[in-house]
Amino acid sequence: MSRPFRFGVQAFSADTAAEWKDLARSAEDLGYSCLHLADHYLGPGAAMTAASHPPQNLAALPAMATAAAVTQNLLIGARVMCVDYHQPVVLAKSLATIDLLSDGRLEPGFGAGWVTSEYEAMGVPMDRPGIRIDRMIEHVQLARAFFAGEELDFDGEHVQVRDMAAVPASPQSGGPRIMIGGGSPRVLRTAGEMADIVSINFDNSAGKIGAHGIASGTAAGTAAKIDWVREGAGDRFADLEIEIGAYFTTVTDATQPTLEAMAGAFGMPPEELARHPHALIGSVAEICETLQQRRDTYGISYLTVGGANMEAFAPVVAALSGT
Repeated sequence: MSRPFRFGVQAFSADTAAEWKDLARSAEDLGYSCLHLADHYLGPGAAMTAASHPPQNLAALPAMATAAAVTQNLLIGARVMCVDYHQPVVLAKSLATIDLLSDGRLEPGFGAGWVTSEYEAMGVPMDRPGIRIDRMIEHVQLARAFFAGEELDFDGEHVQVRDMAAVPASPQSGGPRIMIGGGSPRVLRTAGEMADIVSINFDNSAGKIGAHGIASGTAAGTAAKIDWVREGAGDRFADLEIEIGAYFTTVTDATQPTLEAMAGAFGMPPEELARHPHALIGSVAEICETLQQRRDTYGISYLTVGGANMEAFAPVVAALSGT
């Protein structure tokens, strides 16, 4: 049986406190399940230009806490926290505090990091991918123990904690459902093995947003990624929730002209963009049909759209949430 659909919003920027609070309230009012941030710190400048990344002017953790404070039922998350930017216990306790103060509405995400120019600009050493993934695994293991309120005695290669109890424990039975996101074989196998929610992303091994990453997210590329998740998950695959970012979303009745224009910008045939699992272009009815087909094909039931598309996409949310 397919998982029911749910939908998230990922927002990168707000210019004022009022704008951010209004965005959070609107996401809840429009029926979205979760409000996500990413975990980026670059301000405008050469490093951001090199990354080709949209600006994010809010730090994830305090913005998550504020969004939780002005909503009642909306889940609060990050897709995903870059573990290299955080001391392990401080990150776990900060997330656990948001979980407690939101009455159990935390949906935490973890990732291994990928934006080369951001590491360089922040003065954070960027280890090779295998080490970064090992570190992410230990962060997730620590977070699970922390959310459970355990006595912490963790002696990993990258994370060491001892002589302390984890407080606050999660008010959620079994702790928050943890997301792991990425686009490489090992990250997705790890997500299949450890996560509750798997976020399918581009192959960002180039260290920036670009043609390589977009090309990795095609229909064939996504099918391969689902296979990697399945390899890691084994018998627990059916218990996983599969999420994807609909980065290229346009709700329009002018489907074909919009496809042709966007495909030209990406240097791919319109029919390939139409099948691209990170793209949703068409009318509300067309998008609903596409999402149902993709759930049947890939098992993807959790879609996240950008804040700029939140209102236009809301009829899709109303039509499919919970079905």
